[in-house]
Amino acid sequence: MAVQQQARKVRADAERSTARILEAAEEVLRLQPNAPLESIAEAAGLARATVHRRFASRASLEAALADRLDQRYVLALQEARVRTAPPLVAFHRLNEIVFELKLSHRYAMQLNAPLSPAVLDGLDLLFVRLREVGAISATEPAWCRGVHLALLHEVNALPSDSPELAGAAGSSETESRARLLTRCTLGALGGERDAELFRL
Repeated sequence: MAVQQQARKVRADAERSTARILEAAEEVLRLQPNAPLESIAEAAGLARATVHRRFASRASLEAALADRLDQRYVLALQEARVRTAPPLVAFHRLNEIVFELKLSHRYAMQLNAPLSPAVLDGLDLLFVRLREVGAISATEPAWCRGVHLALLHEVNALPSDSPELAGAAGSSETESRARLLTRCTLGALGGERDAELFRL
């Protein structure tokens, strides 16, 4: 029993160290994309050897960052309740969460790692549901997803002072980007252009 408890403690310590490394890496690499692992170790408050034990190379660290981001996408789909919430509400909320992730995970976002099947399936389900309620007329979920991701990239690239982001008084930049993405995606996919459709 003591051996099992010790093993659990070692695993828990390793998981905490890994989380600290990934959090530090996201912050350090956002500011200094070519920073060495040593800088990440310092920011995490860990020995350099600990970081090298967890991540033998820069590539393995980046793979872990991409995987962590993908897990957050899965959580975003759950938080937006893509299976149960009214589809327009779920779509707009998902867009808000994604822009929040883009702010807090800028380096991982730049890695352009492929989305996992769980994320792709969640997005496809949402586009099926949007079509069922008449919010879009496009029929192929994978194509809808491609259009949405392309527009997401373009909306994210807009400078913060873009007139396209001028929203309702008191709206945050994240909210303004989410509204623009929601409106443009639904319009591109054959949705109604009536402003009432986008009053979420």
